[in-house]
Amino acid sequence: MSMLLRLTGAWTGLLTDWLDTEAMPAPDIRATLAHYAPDDAVPPEVWRDLLTRAVALRPEHTAPELAIGSGVQPHHVGVLGYLVLATDTLGEAMLAYQRYERLFYGVNVAEVAISGASTELRWPATAVPLGQLADGAAIAALITFLRRQWAEPLSPMQVRFSGEPHSPEAEEAYAAFFRCPVVFNDVHVAVRFPTPLLALPMPHRDPALRTLLDRQAQALLRTMPESSAFHRALRQALPRLLTDGRGSLQDMAAALHMSPRTLQRRLSEHGANWQQFLDHARAGLAAEYLADHTLSLSDVALLLGFSEQSAFTRAFRRWHGSTPGRWRRHASELPSALTPLAPDEPAGPNKDD
Repeated sequence: MSMLLRLTGAWTGLLTDWLDTEAMPAPDIRATLAHYAPDDAVPPEVWRDLLTRAVALRPEHTAPELAIGSGVQPHHVGVLGYLVLATDTLGEAMLAYQRYERLFYGVNVAEVAISGASTELRWPATAVPLGQLADGAAIAALITFLRRQWAEPLSPMQVRFSGEPHSPEAEEAYAAFFRCPVVFNDVHVAVRFPTPLLALPMPHRDPALRTLLDRQAQALLRTMPESSAFHRALRQALPRLLTDGRGSLQDMAAALHMSPRTLQRRLSEHGANWQQFLDHARAGLAAEYLADHTLSLSDVALLLGFSEQSAFTRAFRRWHGSTPGRWRRHASELPSALTPLAPDEPAGPNKDD
């Protein structure tokens, strides 16, 4: 996985439409928005800045990011929005989003985590570090998008954010909007649903249209660059550095023959700092290594640069909400199409944990 993300230009239409609804001229914001066509890539810092400036125009409104997100239409998500509508069930819609998320963020970061009676669609906080305004608008858009599909509006069991509301009034506005408990300062941005809802038929399902949209989405993916030369260099150098116990910004800068300041600047251009990138890269590598059952948990810990397995276990729990041993066991129990992640179960004696 990569921290080097961007947003599809179609998403900026959310903000344009909100400005229109609010009858706000906002010439500076509109001038920036006009630079981006629907197929363009929008840097994360640009989107953060646009939202910050926009909500500042309505200081009397509580949590205006929720109103921005609630104006979502399928075209704001591009072909992915229409593809999700054409799927057979809510579960298939989640998987379709997960499969083609790169069309939206430039990277695939969403996780579908099933744990008994509940299922989560979630994003690690280090994977999409866009800030609370952007996260609030995005999850408000997701829930609004789903609520429009059924006569009886769908409400999640729980919504979580990695940021925090800017006021107690905003916290109340979030709870009222989502109609469920809302948790802040979490390690994930997440939406939890009852697992039986995965079988809920999508009202606009269309197998023929979905086949066509699948082909279109796959064609669009093929036209996207897999990664930049900078990203490839990071991916190639990091596993070796971690195995040698060298996982600092200075170590990576030396490996790439650049100064630490230059490396941090390059990362910040993609909305990340070194610790965010390192955390997310380690989390992705951990999942890959754990899928190889020839590696013990001690082996995986060493490959990731941890001197002690206990430190690896604590980090893995922070990344994925589960211990490495439980993750590995869960991986063998779930269908391969779903990401095998689940919250911790009551601990029992197991040397792998």
